Amino acid sequence: MWVKICGITRPEDALVAAELGADALGFVFWPGSPRFVEPAAAWAIVRALPPSVAAVGVFVDQPVEQVGAVARAVGLGAVQLHGSETVEYCAKLTVPVIKAVGAGANFCTAAIASWPASVMVLLDAHDLDKHGGTGLTANWTAAAAVASARRIILAGGLAPDTVAEAIRVVRPFGVDVSSGVESRPGVKDASRLRGFFEAVRTSAAEVRGDVPSC
Repeated sequence: MWVKICGITRPEDALVAAELGADALGFVFWPGSPRFVEPAAAWAIVRALPPSVAAVGVFVDQPVEQVGAVARAVGLGAVQLHGSETVEYCAKLTVPVIKAVGAGANFCTAAIASWPASVMVLLDAHDLDKHGGTGLTANWTAAAAVASARRIILAGGLAPDTVAEAIRVVRPFGVDVSSGVESRPGVKDASRLRGFFEAVRTSAAEVRGDVPSC
């Protein structure tokens, strides 16, 4: 199970997440977020990470030239887009793209039909103002239908006490968490991070059939 810890603003949180087994860390470069981080600060954190941990930059409807410049300056392994970016917009980027799609109560799976397999779809709670990190839960039923047809990352409302059930129901390729492992926006809680990874590993093993479920 691929795991991304998003909204990293502090080196100590990044190192704890990496030690616990994070595959990727997310850095928010959208100024409207309480987890916004300057590219120079993100670069200082990224350069201290082990090579196995990818850095992902989060953007919202920002000029493609700006996204590309930040990706190069920070050394991003991928960009995660949370606005109204189009397929054509993504095609202009030279790094892998994760496209966030709001999956609320009325979500229709046809909403992602236009996204090619080269773009990883992230299903998050539907929020037009905060664009993620809200703690709201995505539509797991719809997400499961999408996950049965293509690889997806699941976000929205995930936490140490909810992620195991989310994995059992949706069976995503990966999970992405931000507010669910925080003490306050942008500050991760080490004990909640540990609990999150423990829950992910247990549930992923059950889904694979490695251990019996209760």
